[in-house]
Formats: sequence, C-alpha cells, structure tokens
Amino acid sequence: MTRIIFLLLWASAACAAAPFSHRLHLGLKLECLTCHPAAARSTRAGDNLLPTREACLDCHEDAAIPPPQPVGIVQFSHALHLKMGDVAPFLAQALDHQDYLQPAGSIRAHLNTHNPCEACHRGMEESNQVGASNMPQMADCLVCHSQIDPPFSCEDCHAKDAPLKPASHTEHFLTLHSSGKLQFDKSTCAVCHGRTFQCMGCH
Repeated sequence: MTRIIFLLLWASAACAAAPFSHRLHLGLKLECLTCHPAAARSTRAGDNLLPTREACLDCHEDAAIPPPQPVGIVQFSHALHLKMGDVAPFLAQALDHQDYLQPAGSIRAHLNTHNPCEACHRGMEESNQVGASNMPQMADCLVCHSQIDPPFSCEDCHAKDAPLKPASHTEHFLTLHSSGKLQFDKSTCAVCHGRTFQCMGCH
C-alpha cells in the first residue's frame, strides 16, 4: 500500500511538471477504460475520449484536461471494435505474412498483448508523451478493410475534402513520376493504392 501511495504522489508531481505519461499510469496497473470509459460506447471518430477531470481527481488534487486533438477520419466506432475483442493477432498475422501495407518498423514487438486497446494504441506502456506512433496507422485498418479503390474508398473513413495527398504529389508529379526521376518504390504507394493497382488505372 505504501508503494502505491508513493507512486500516486510521484504521478501527481510528474504530471504537473511534464507531458502526460501513460508509462507511469499503466505502471499502477490501471485499466485503459478506467480513465477512458467513454471509449466503450463511442461510435463516432470525433467523440472526446480523454479522461474527465473528475476521473483524475480520484488520485490527483487537481487536473487540467486539454481539448482533444482533431483526428483525420470521420467514420470510426470504438464500441464496435472493442466488441470484436483483441485484433492484435490479425495485425500480427498480416505482418508475419508480409501483407501489411507499410514498413513494419517496431510494430510487431507490440502485438504480443491481450489488451484490445494496445493492439492499435501501441507503445503506451513506454510512452511519456502521446505521439503519432501511439496512434493507429492506416495500414492497421487495411488489414481488415482491404477493399482499396481510390479515391472512392477513401471516403469510407475520411472526410470528402480531407488533405490526403502526399506532399510529393505536386502538380508536376505525374510527369516527374513517369520520367523515373522520383525513383519511387512501388511498395510506398500501397497504403493508399493497394498492391494490385495499375498506374494506367488512374492515368
């Protein structure tokens, strides 16, 4: 009990002086839904799933909760995906069979988990500040949602006017790309276009 009290005091001091640490809080054996209960019933991508101030006050004397950051998708249901259970085995299988549509990086090492949240929100147990690497990647979604037909399938998840085009796709992109000067590896195109796309299918 003394150790828990010490850790809670340490957490209070650390959070007051530094960015939010999931590493510290998960070290207290807290469940994700303890602090993020709204995730279990969230059916919209824009729902605010940050902890409430009241949830923080169970352990902290005070808490300032920032507004949520905007997300790049308009269609997503945490409730539906949580009902499916742990999707980590599906992601691991895609990586192991080289069906994952972007470079794997360190993703595979984080998929030996039974926490359904950590399958997509990877590395939280090591995170002292949430970043892009802790958020789901588009290639995660495409393991199951594998019908890729740009630009039509983009709107299944993204807003119609979402800025999805990579910075490399300038107005002269087609000319430069066709000339071979850009020296693109076709595999880098797969996450948006799939692996079976034909250039002439669009051009």
